[in-house]
Amino acid sequence: MKRSTLILVTSLSLVFTVPALAQRSHPGGGPPAGHGAGDNSAAGNSHAADASAHTDMAHSAPSDVLSHNAAISGKIKTLTGQDAATACNGFKNLGQCVAAAHVAKNLDIPGGFDALKAKMTGSGAVSLGKAIQALAPNADGKAEAKKASRQASDDMKDAETNS
Repeated sequence: MKRSTLILVTSLSLVFTVPALAQRSHPGGGPPAGHGAGDNSAAGNSHAADASAHTDMAHSAPSDVLSHNAAISGKIKTLTGQDAATACNGFKNLGQCVAAAHVAKNLDIPGGFDALKAKMTGSGAVSLGKAIQALAPNADGKAEAKKASRQASDDMKDAETNS
C-alpha cells in the first residue's frame, strides 16, 4: 500500500512538473510561439513558472538554496537554533529539512531537531513519519508529517517571494 501510494505521488508530481518545466525553456529566452505580449495566456505561464520555481527549491539540495536565500535560512535558524547549513546537512532536499524542523518544534520532540535529523539521515534513515513514531509514539506520525510538509511548503513559498 505504501509503495503504491509513493508511486502514485511520484507519478502525479512528474505529470504536473514536466509541463511547467517545458514552458520555461525556449530558444532565445522569449515566450513560446503563439504566446506573445498580447496573449492572455502570459499570466498563466508566469504562474506555472512560479510554481515550478517553488517546487525546484523544495527539492533542491539544501546547500544550493541556503547559500542565496536568507529568508529560508533565517526560518530554519529560528526553528532549530542552528545555522541553516549545519541544520540541513545530510538531508536529501530542503523540504525534508524544513519539515523536520517544524515537527521538532510542533511536537517538542525529545532530543529536539537533532534527534529527528539523526533518524532521517545517514545509514538506516527512515521517513519523517517513521521518525515521528519512533521519537513521539503518542503522536499521529502521518498527520504530523503532512502538517509539517504543508508548513515547510508555505515557508519556502514565502522565502521565494521575499528573495
